[in-house]
Amino acid sequence: MIRRSTRAGAAAILVVLLASGCRAADVAASTPSASSSTAPASAETTAPASPPVRLQVPAIGVDSELMALGLQDDGSLEVPPEGFPAGWFTGAPMPGEVGPAVMAGHVDWNGSPGVFYDLRSLAAGDEITVTRADGTAVVFGVVSVDQFDKDAFPTDAVYGDLDHPGLRLITCGGSFDDAERSYDDNVVVFADLVGPAPA
Repeated sequence: MIRRSTRAGAAAILVVLLASGCRAADVAASTPSASSSTAPASAETTAPASPPVRLQVPAIGVDSELMALGLQDDGSLEVPPEGFPAGWFTGAPMPGEVGPAVMAGHVDWNGSPGVFYDLRSLAAGDEITVTRADGTAVVFGVVSVDQFDKDAFPTDAVYGDLDHPGLRLITCGGSFDDAERSYDDNVVVFADLVGPAPA
């Protein structure tokens, strides 16, 4: 479920993926703050707004179209209806804009690997390319890959205000609870904009 509240003009957003093997769970609300990433914003490391249409993560073999994910009537985050493709949350900044762009995908689906099955294998320095609807592409460099208990989801670090363009990729991880039909954790990739993709 995703819940959203406004404090001082900033949205406090809480996300846990809803999926086969990735069930909803509530996480505690908190006031957004800057993430652990501290790259400065500059004209060379920002891009005009344009919706993302394709995600490529060569280190783990991901090349996925992107679908838009909004909020359902009950306030929960829409998620991709199957294991592929990944989706991007339209309530967050677009990739290349200042702030944290957010993408979500399934780790598995009906017993088969999902688009983000190998997300936990990424390492600092790996590159992520996002192609946008205007034909341009932006490249992000992985800063860290972290795993969090769903009851301790780091809302501020994932969704808090940034002074530079960032990207967060989210999926499920950890142990699978057969009784709950849910994973215990979330895997989150934190990345910062490197610049435009080479022409």
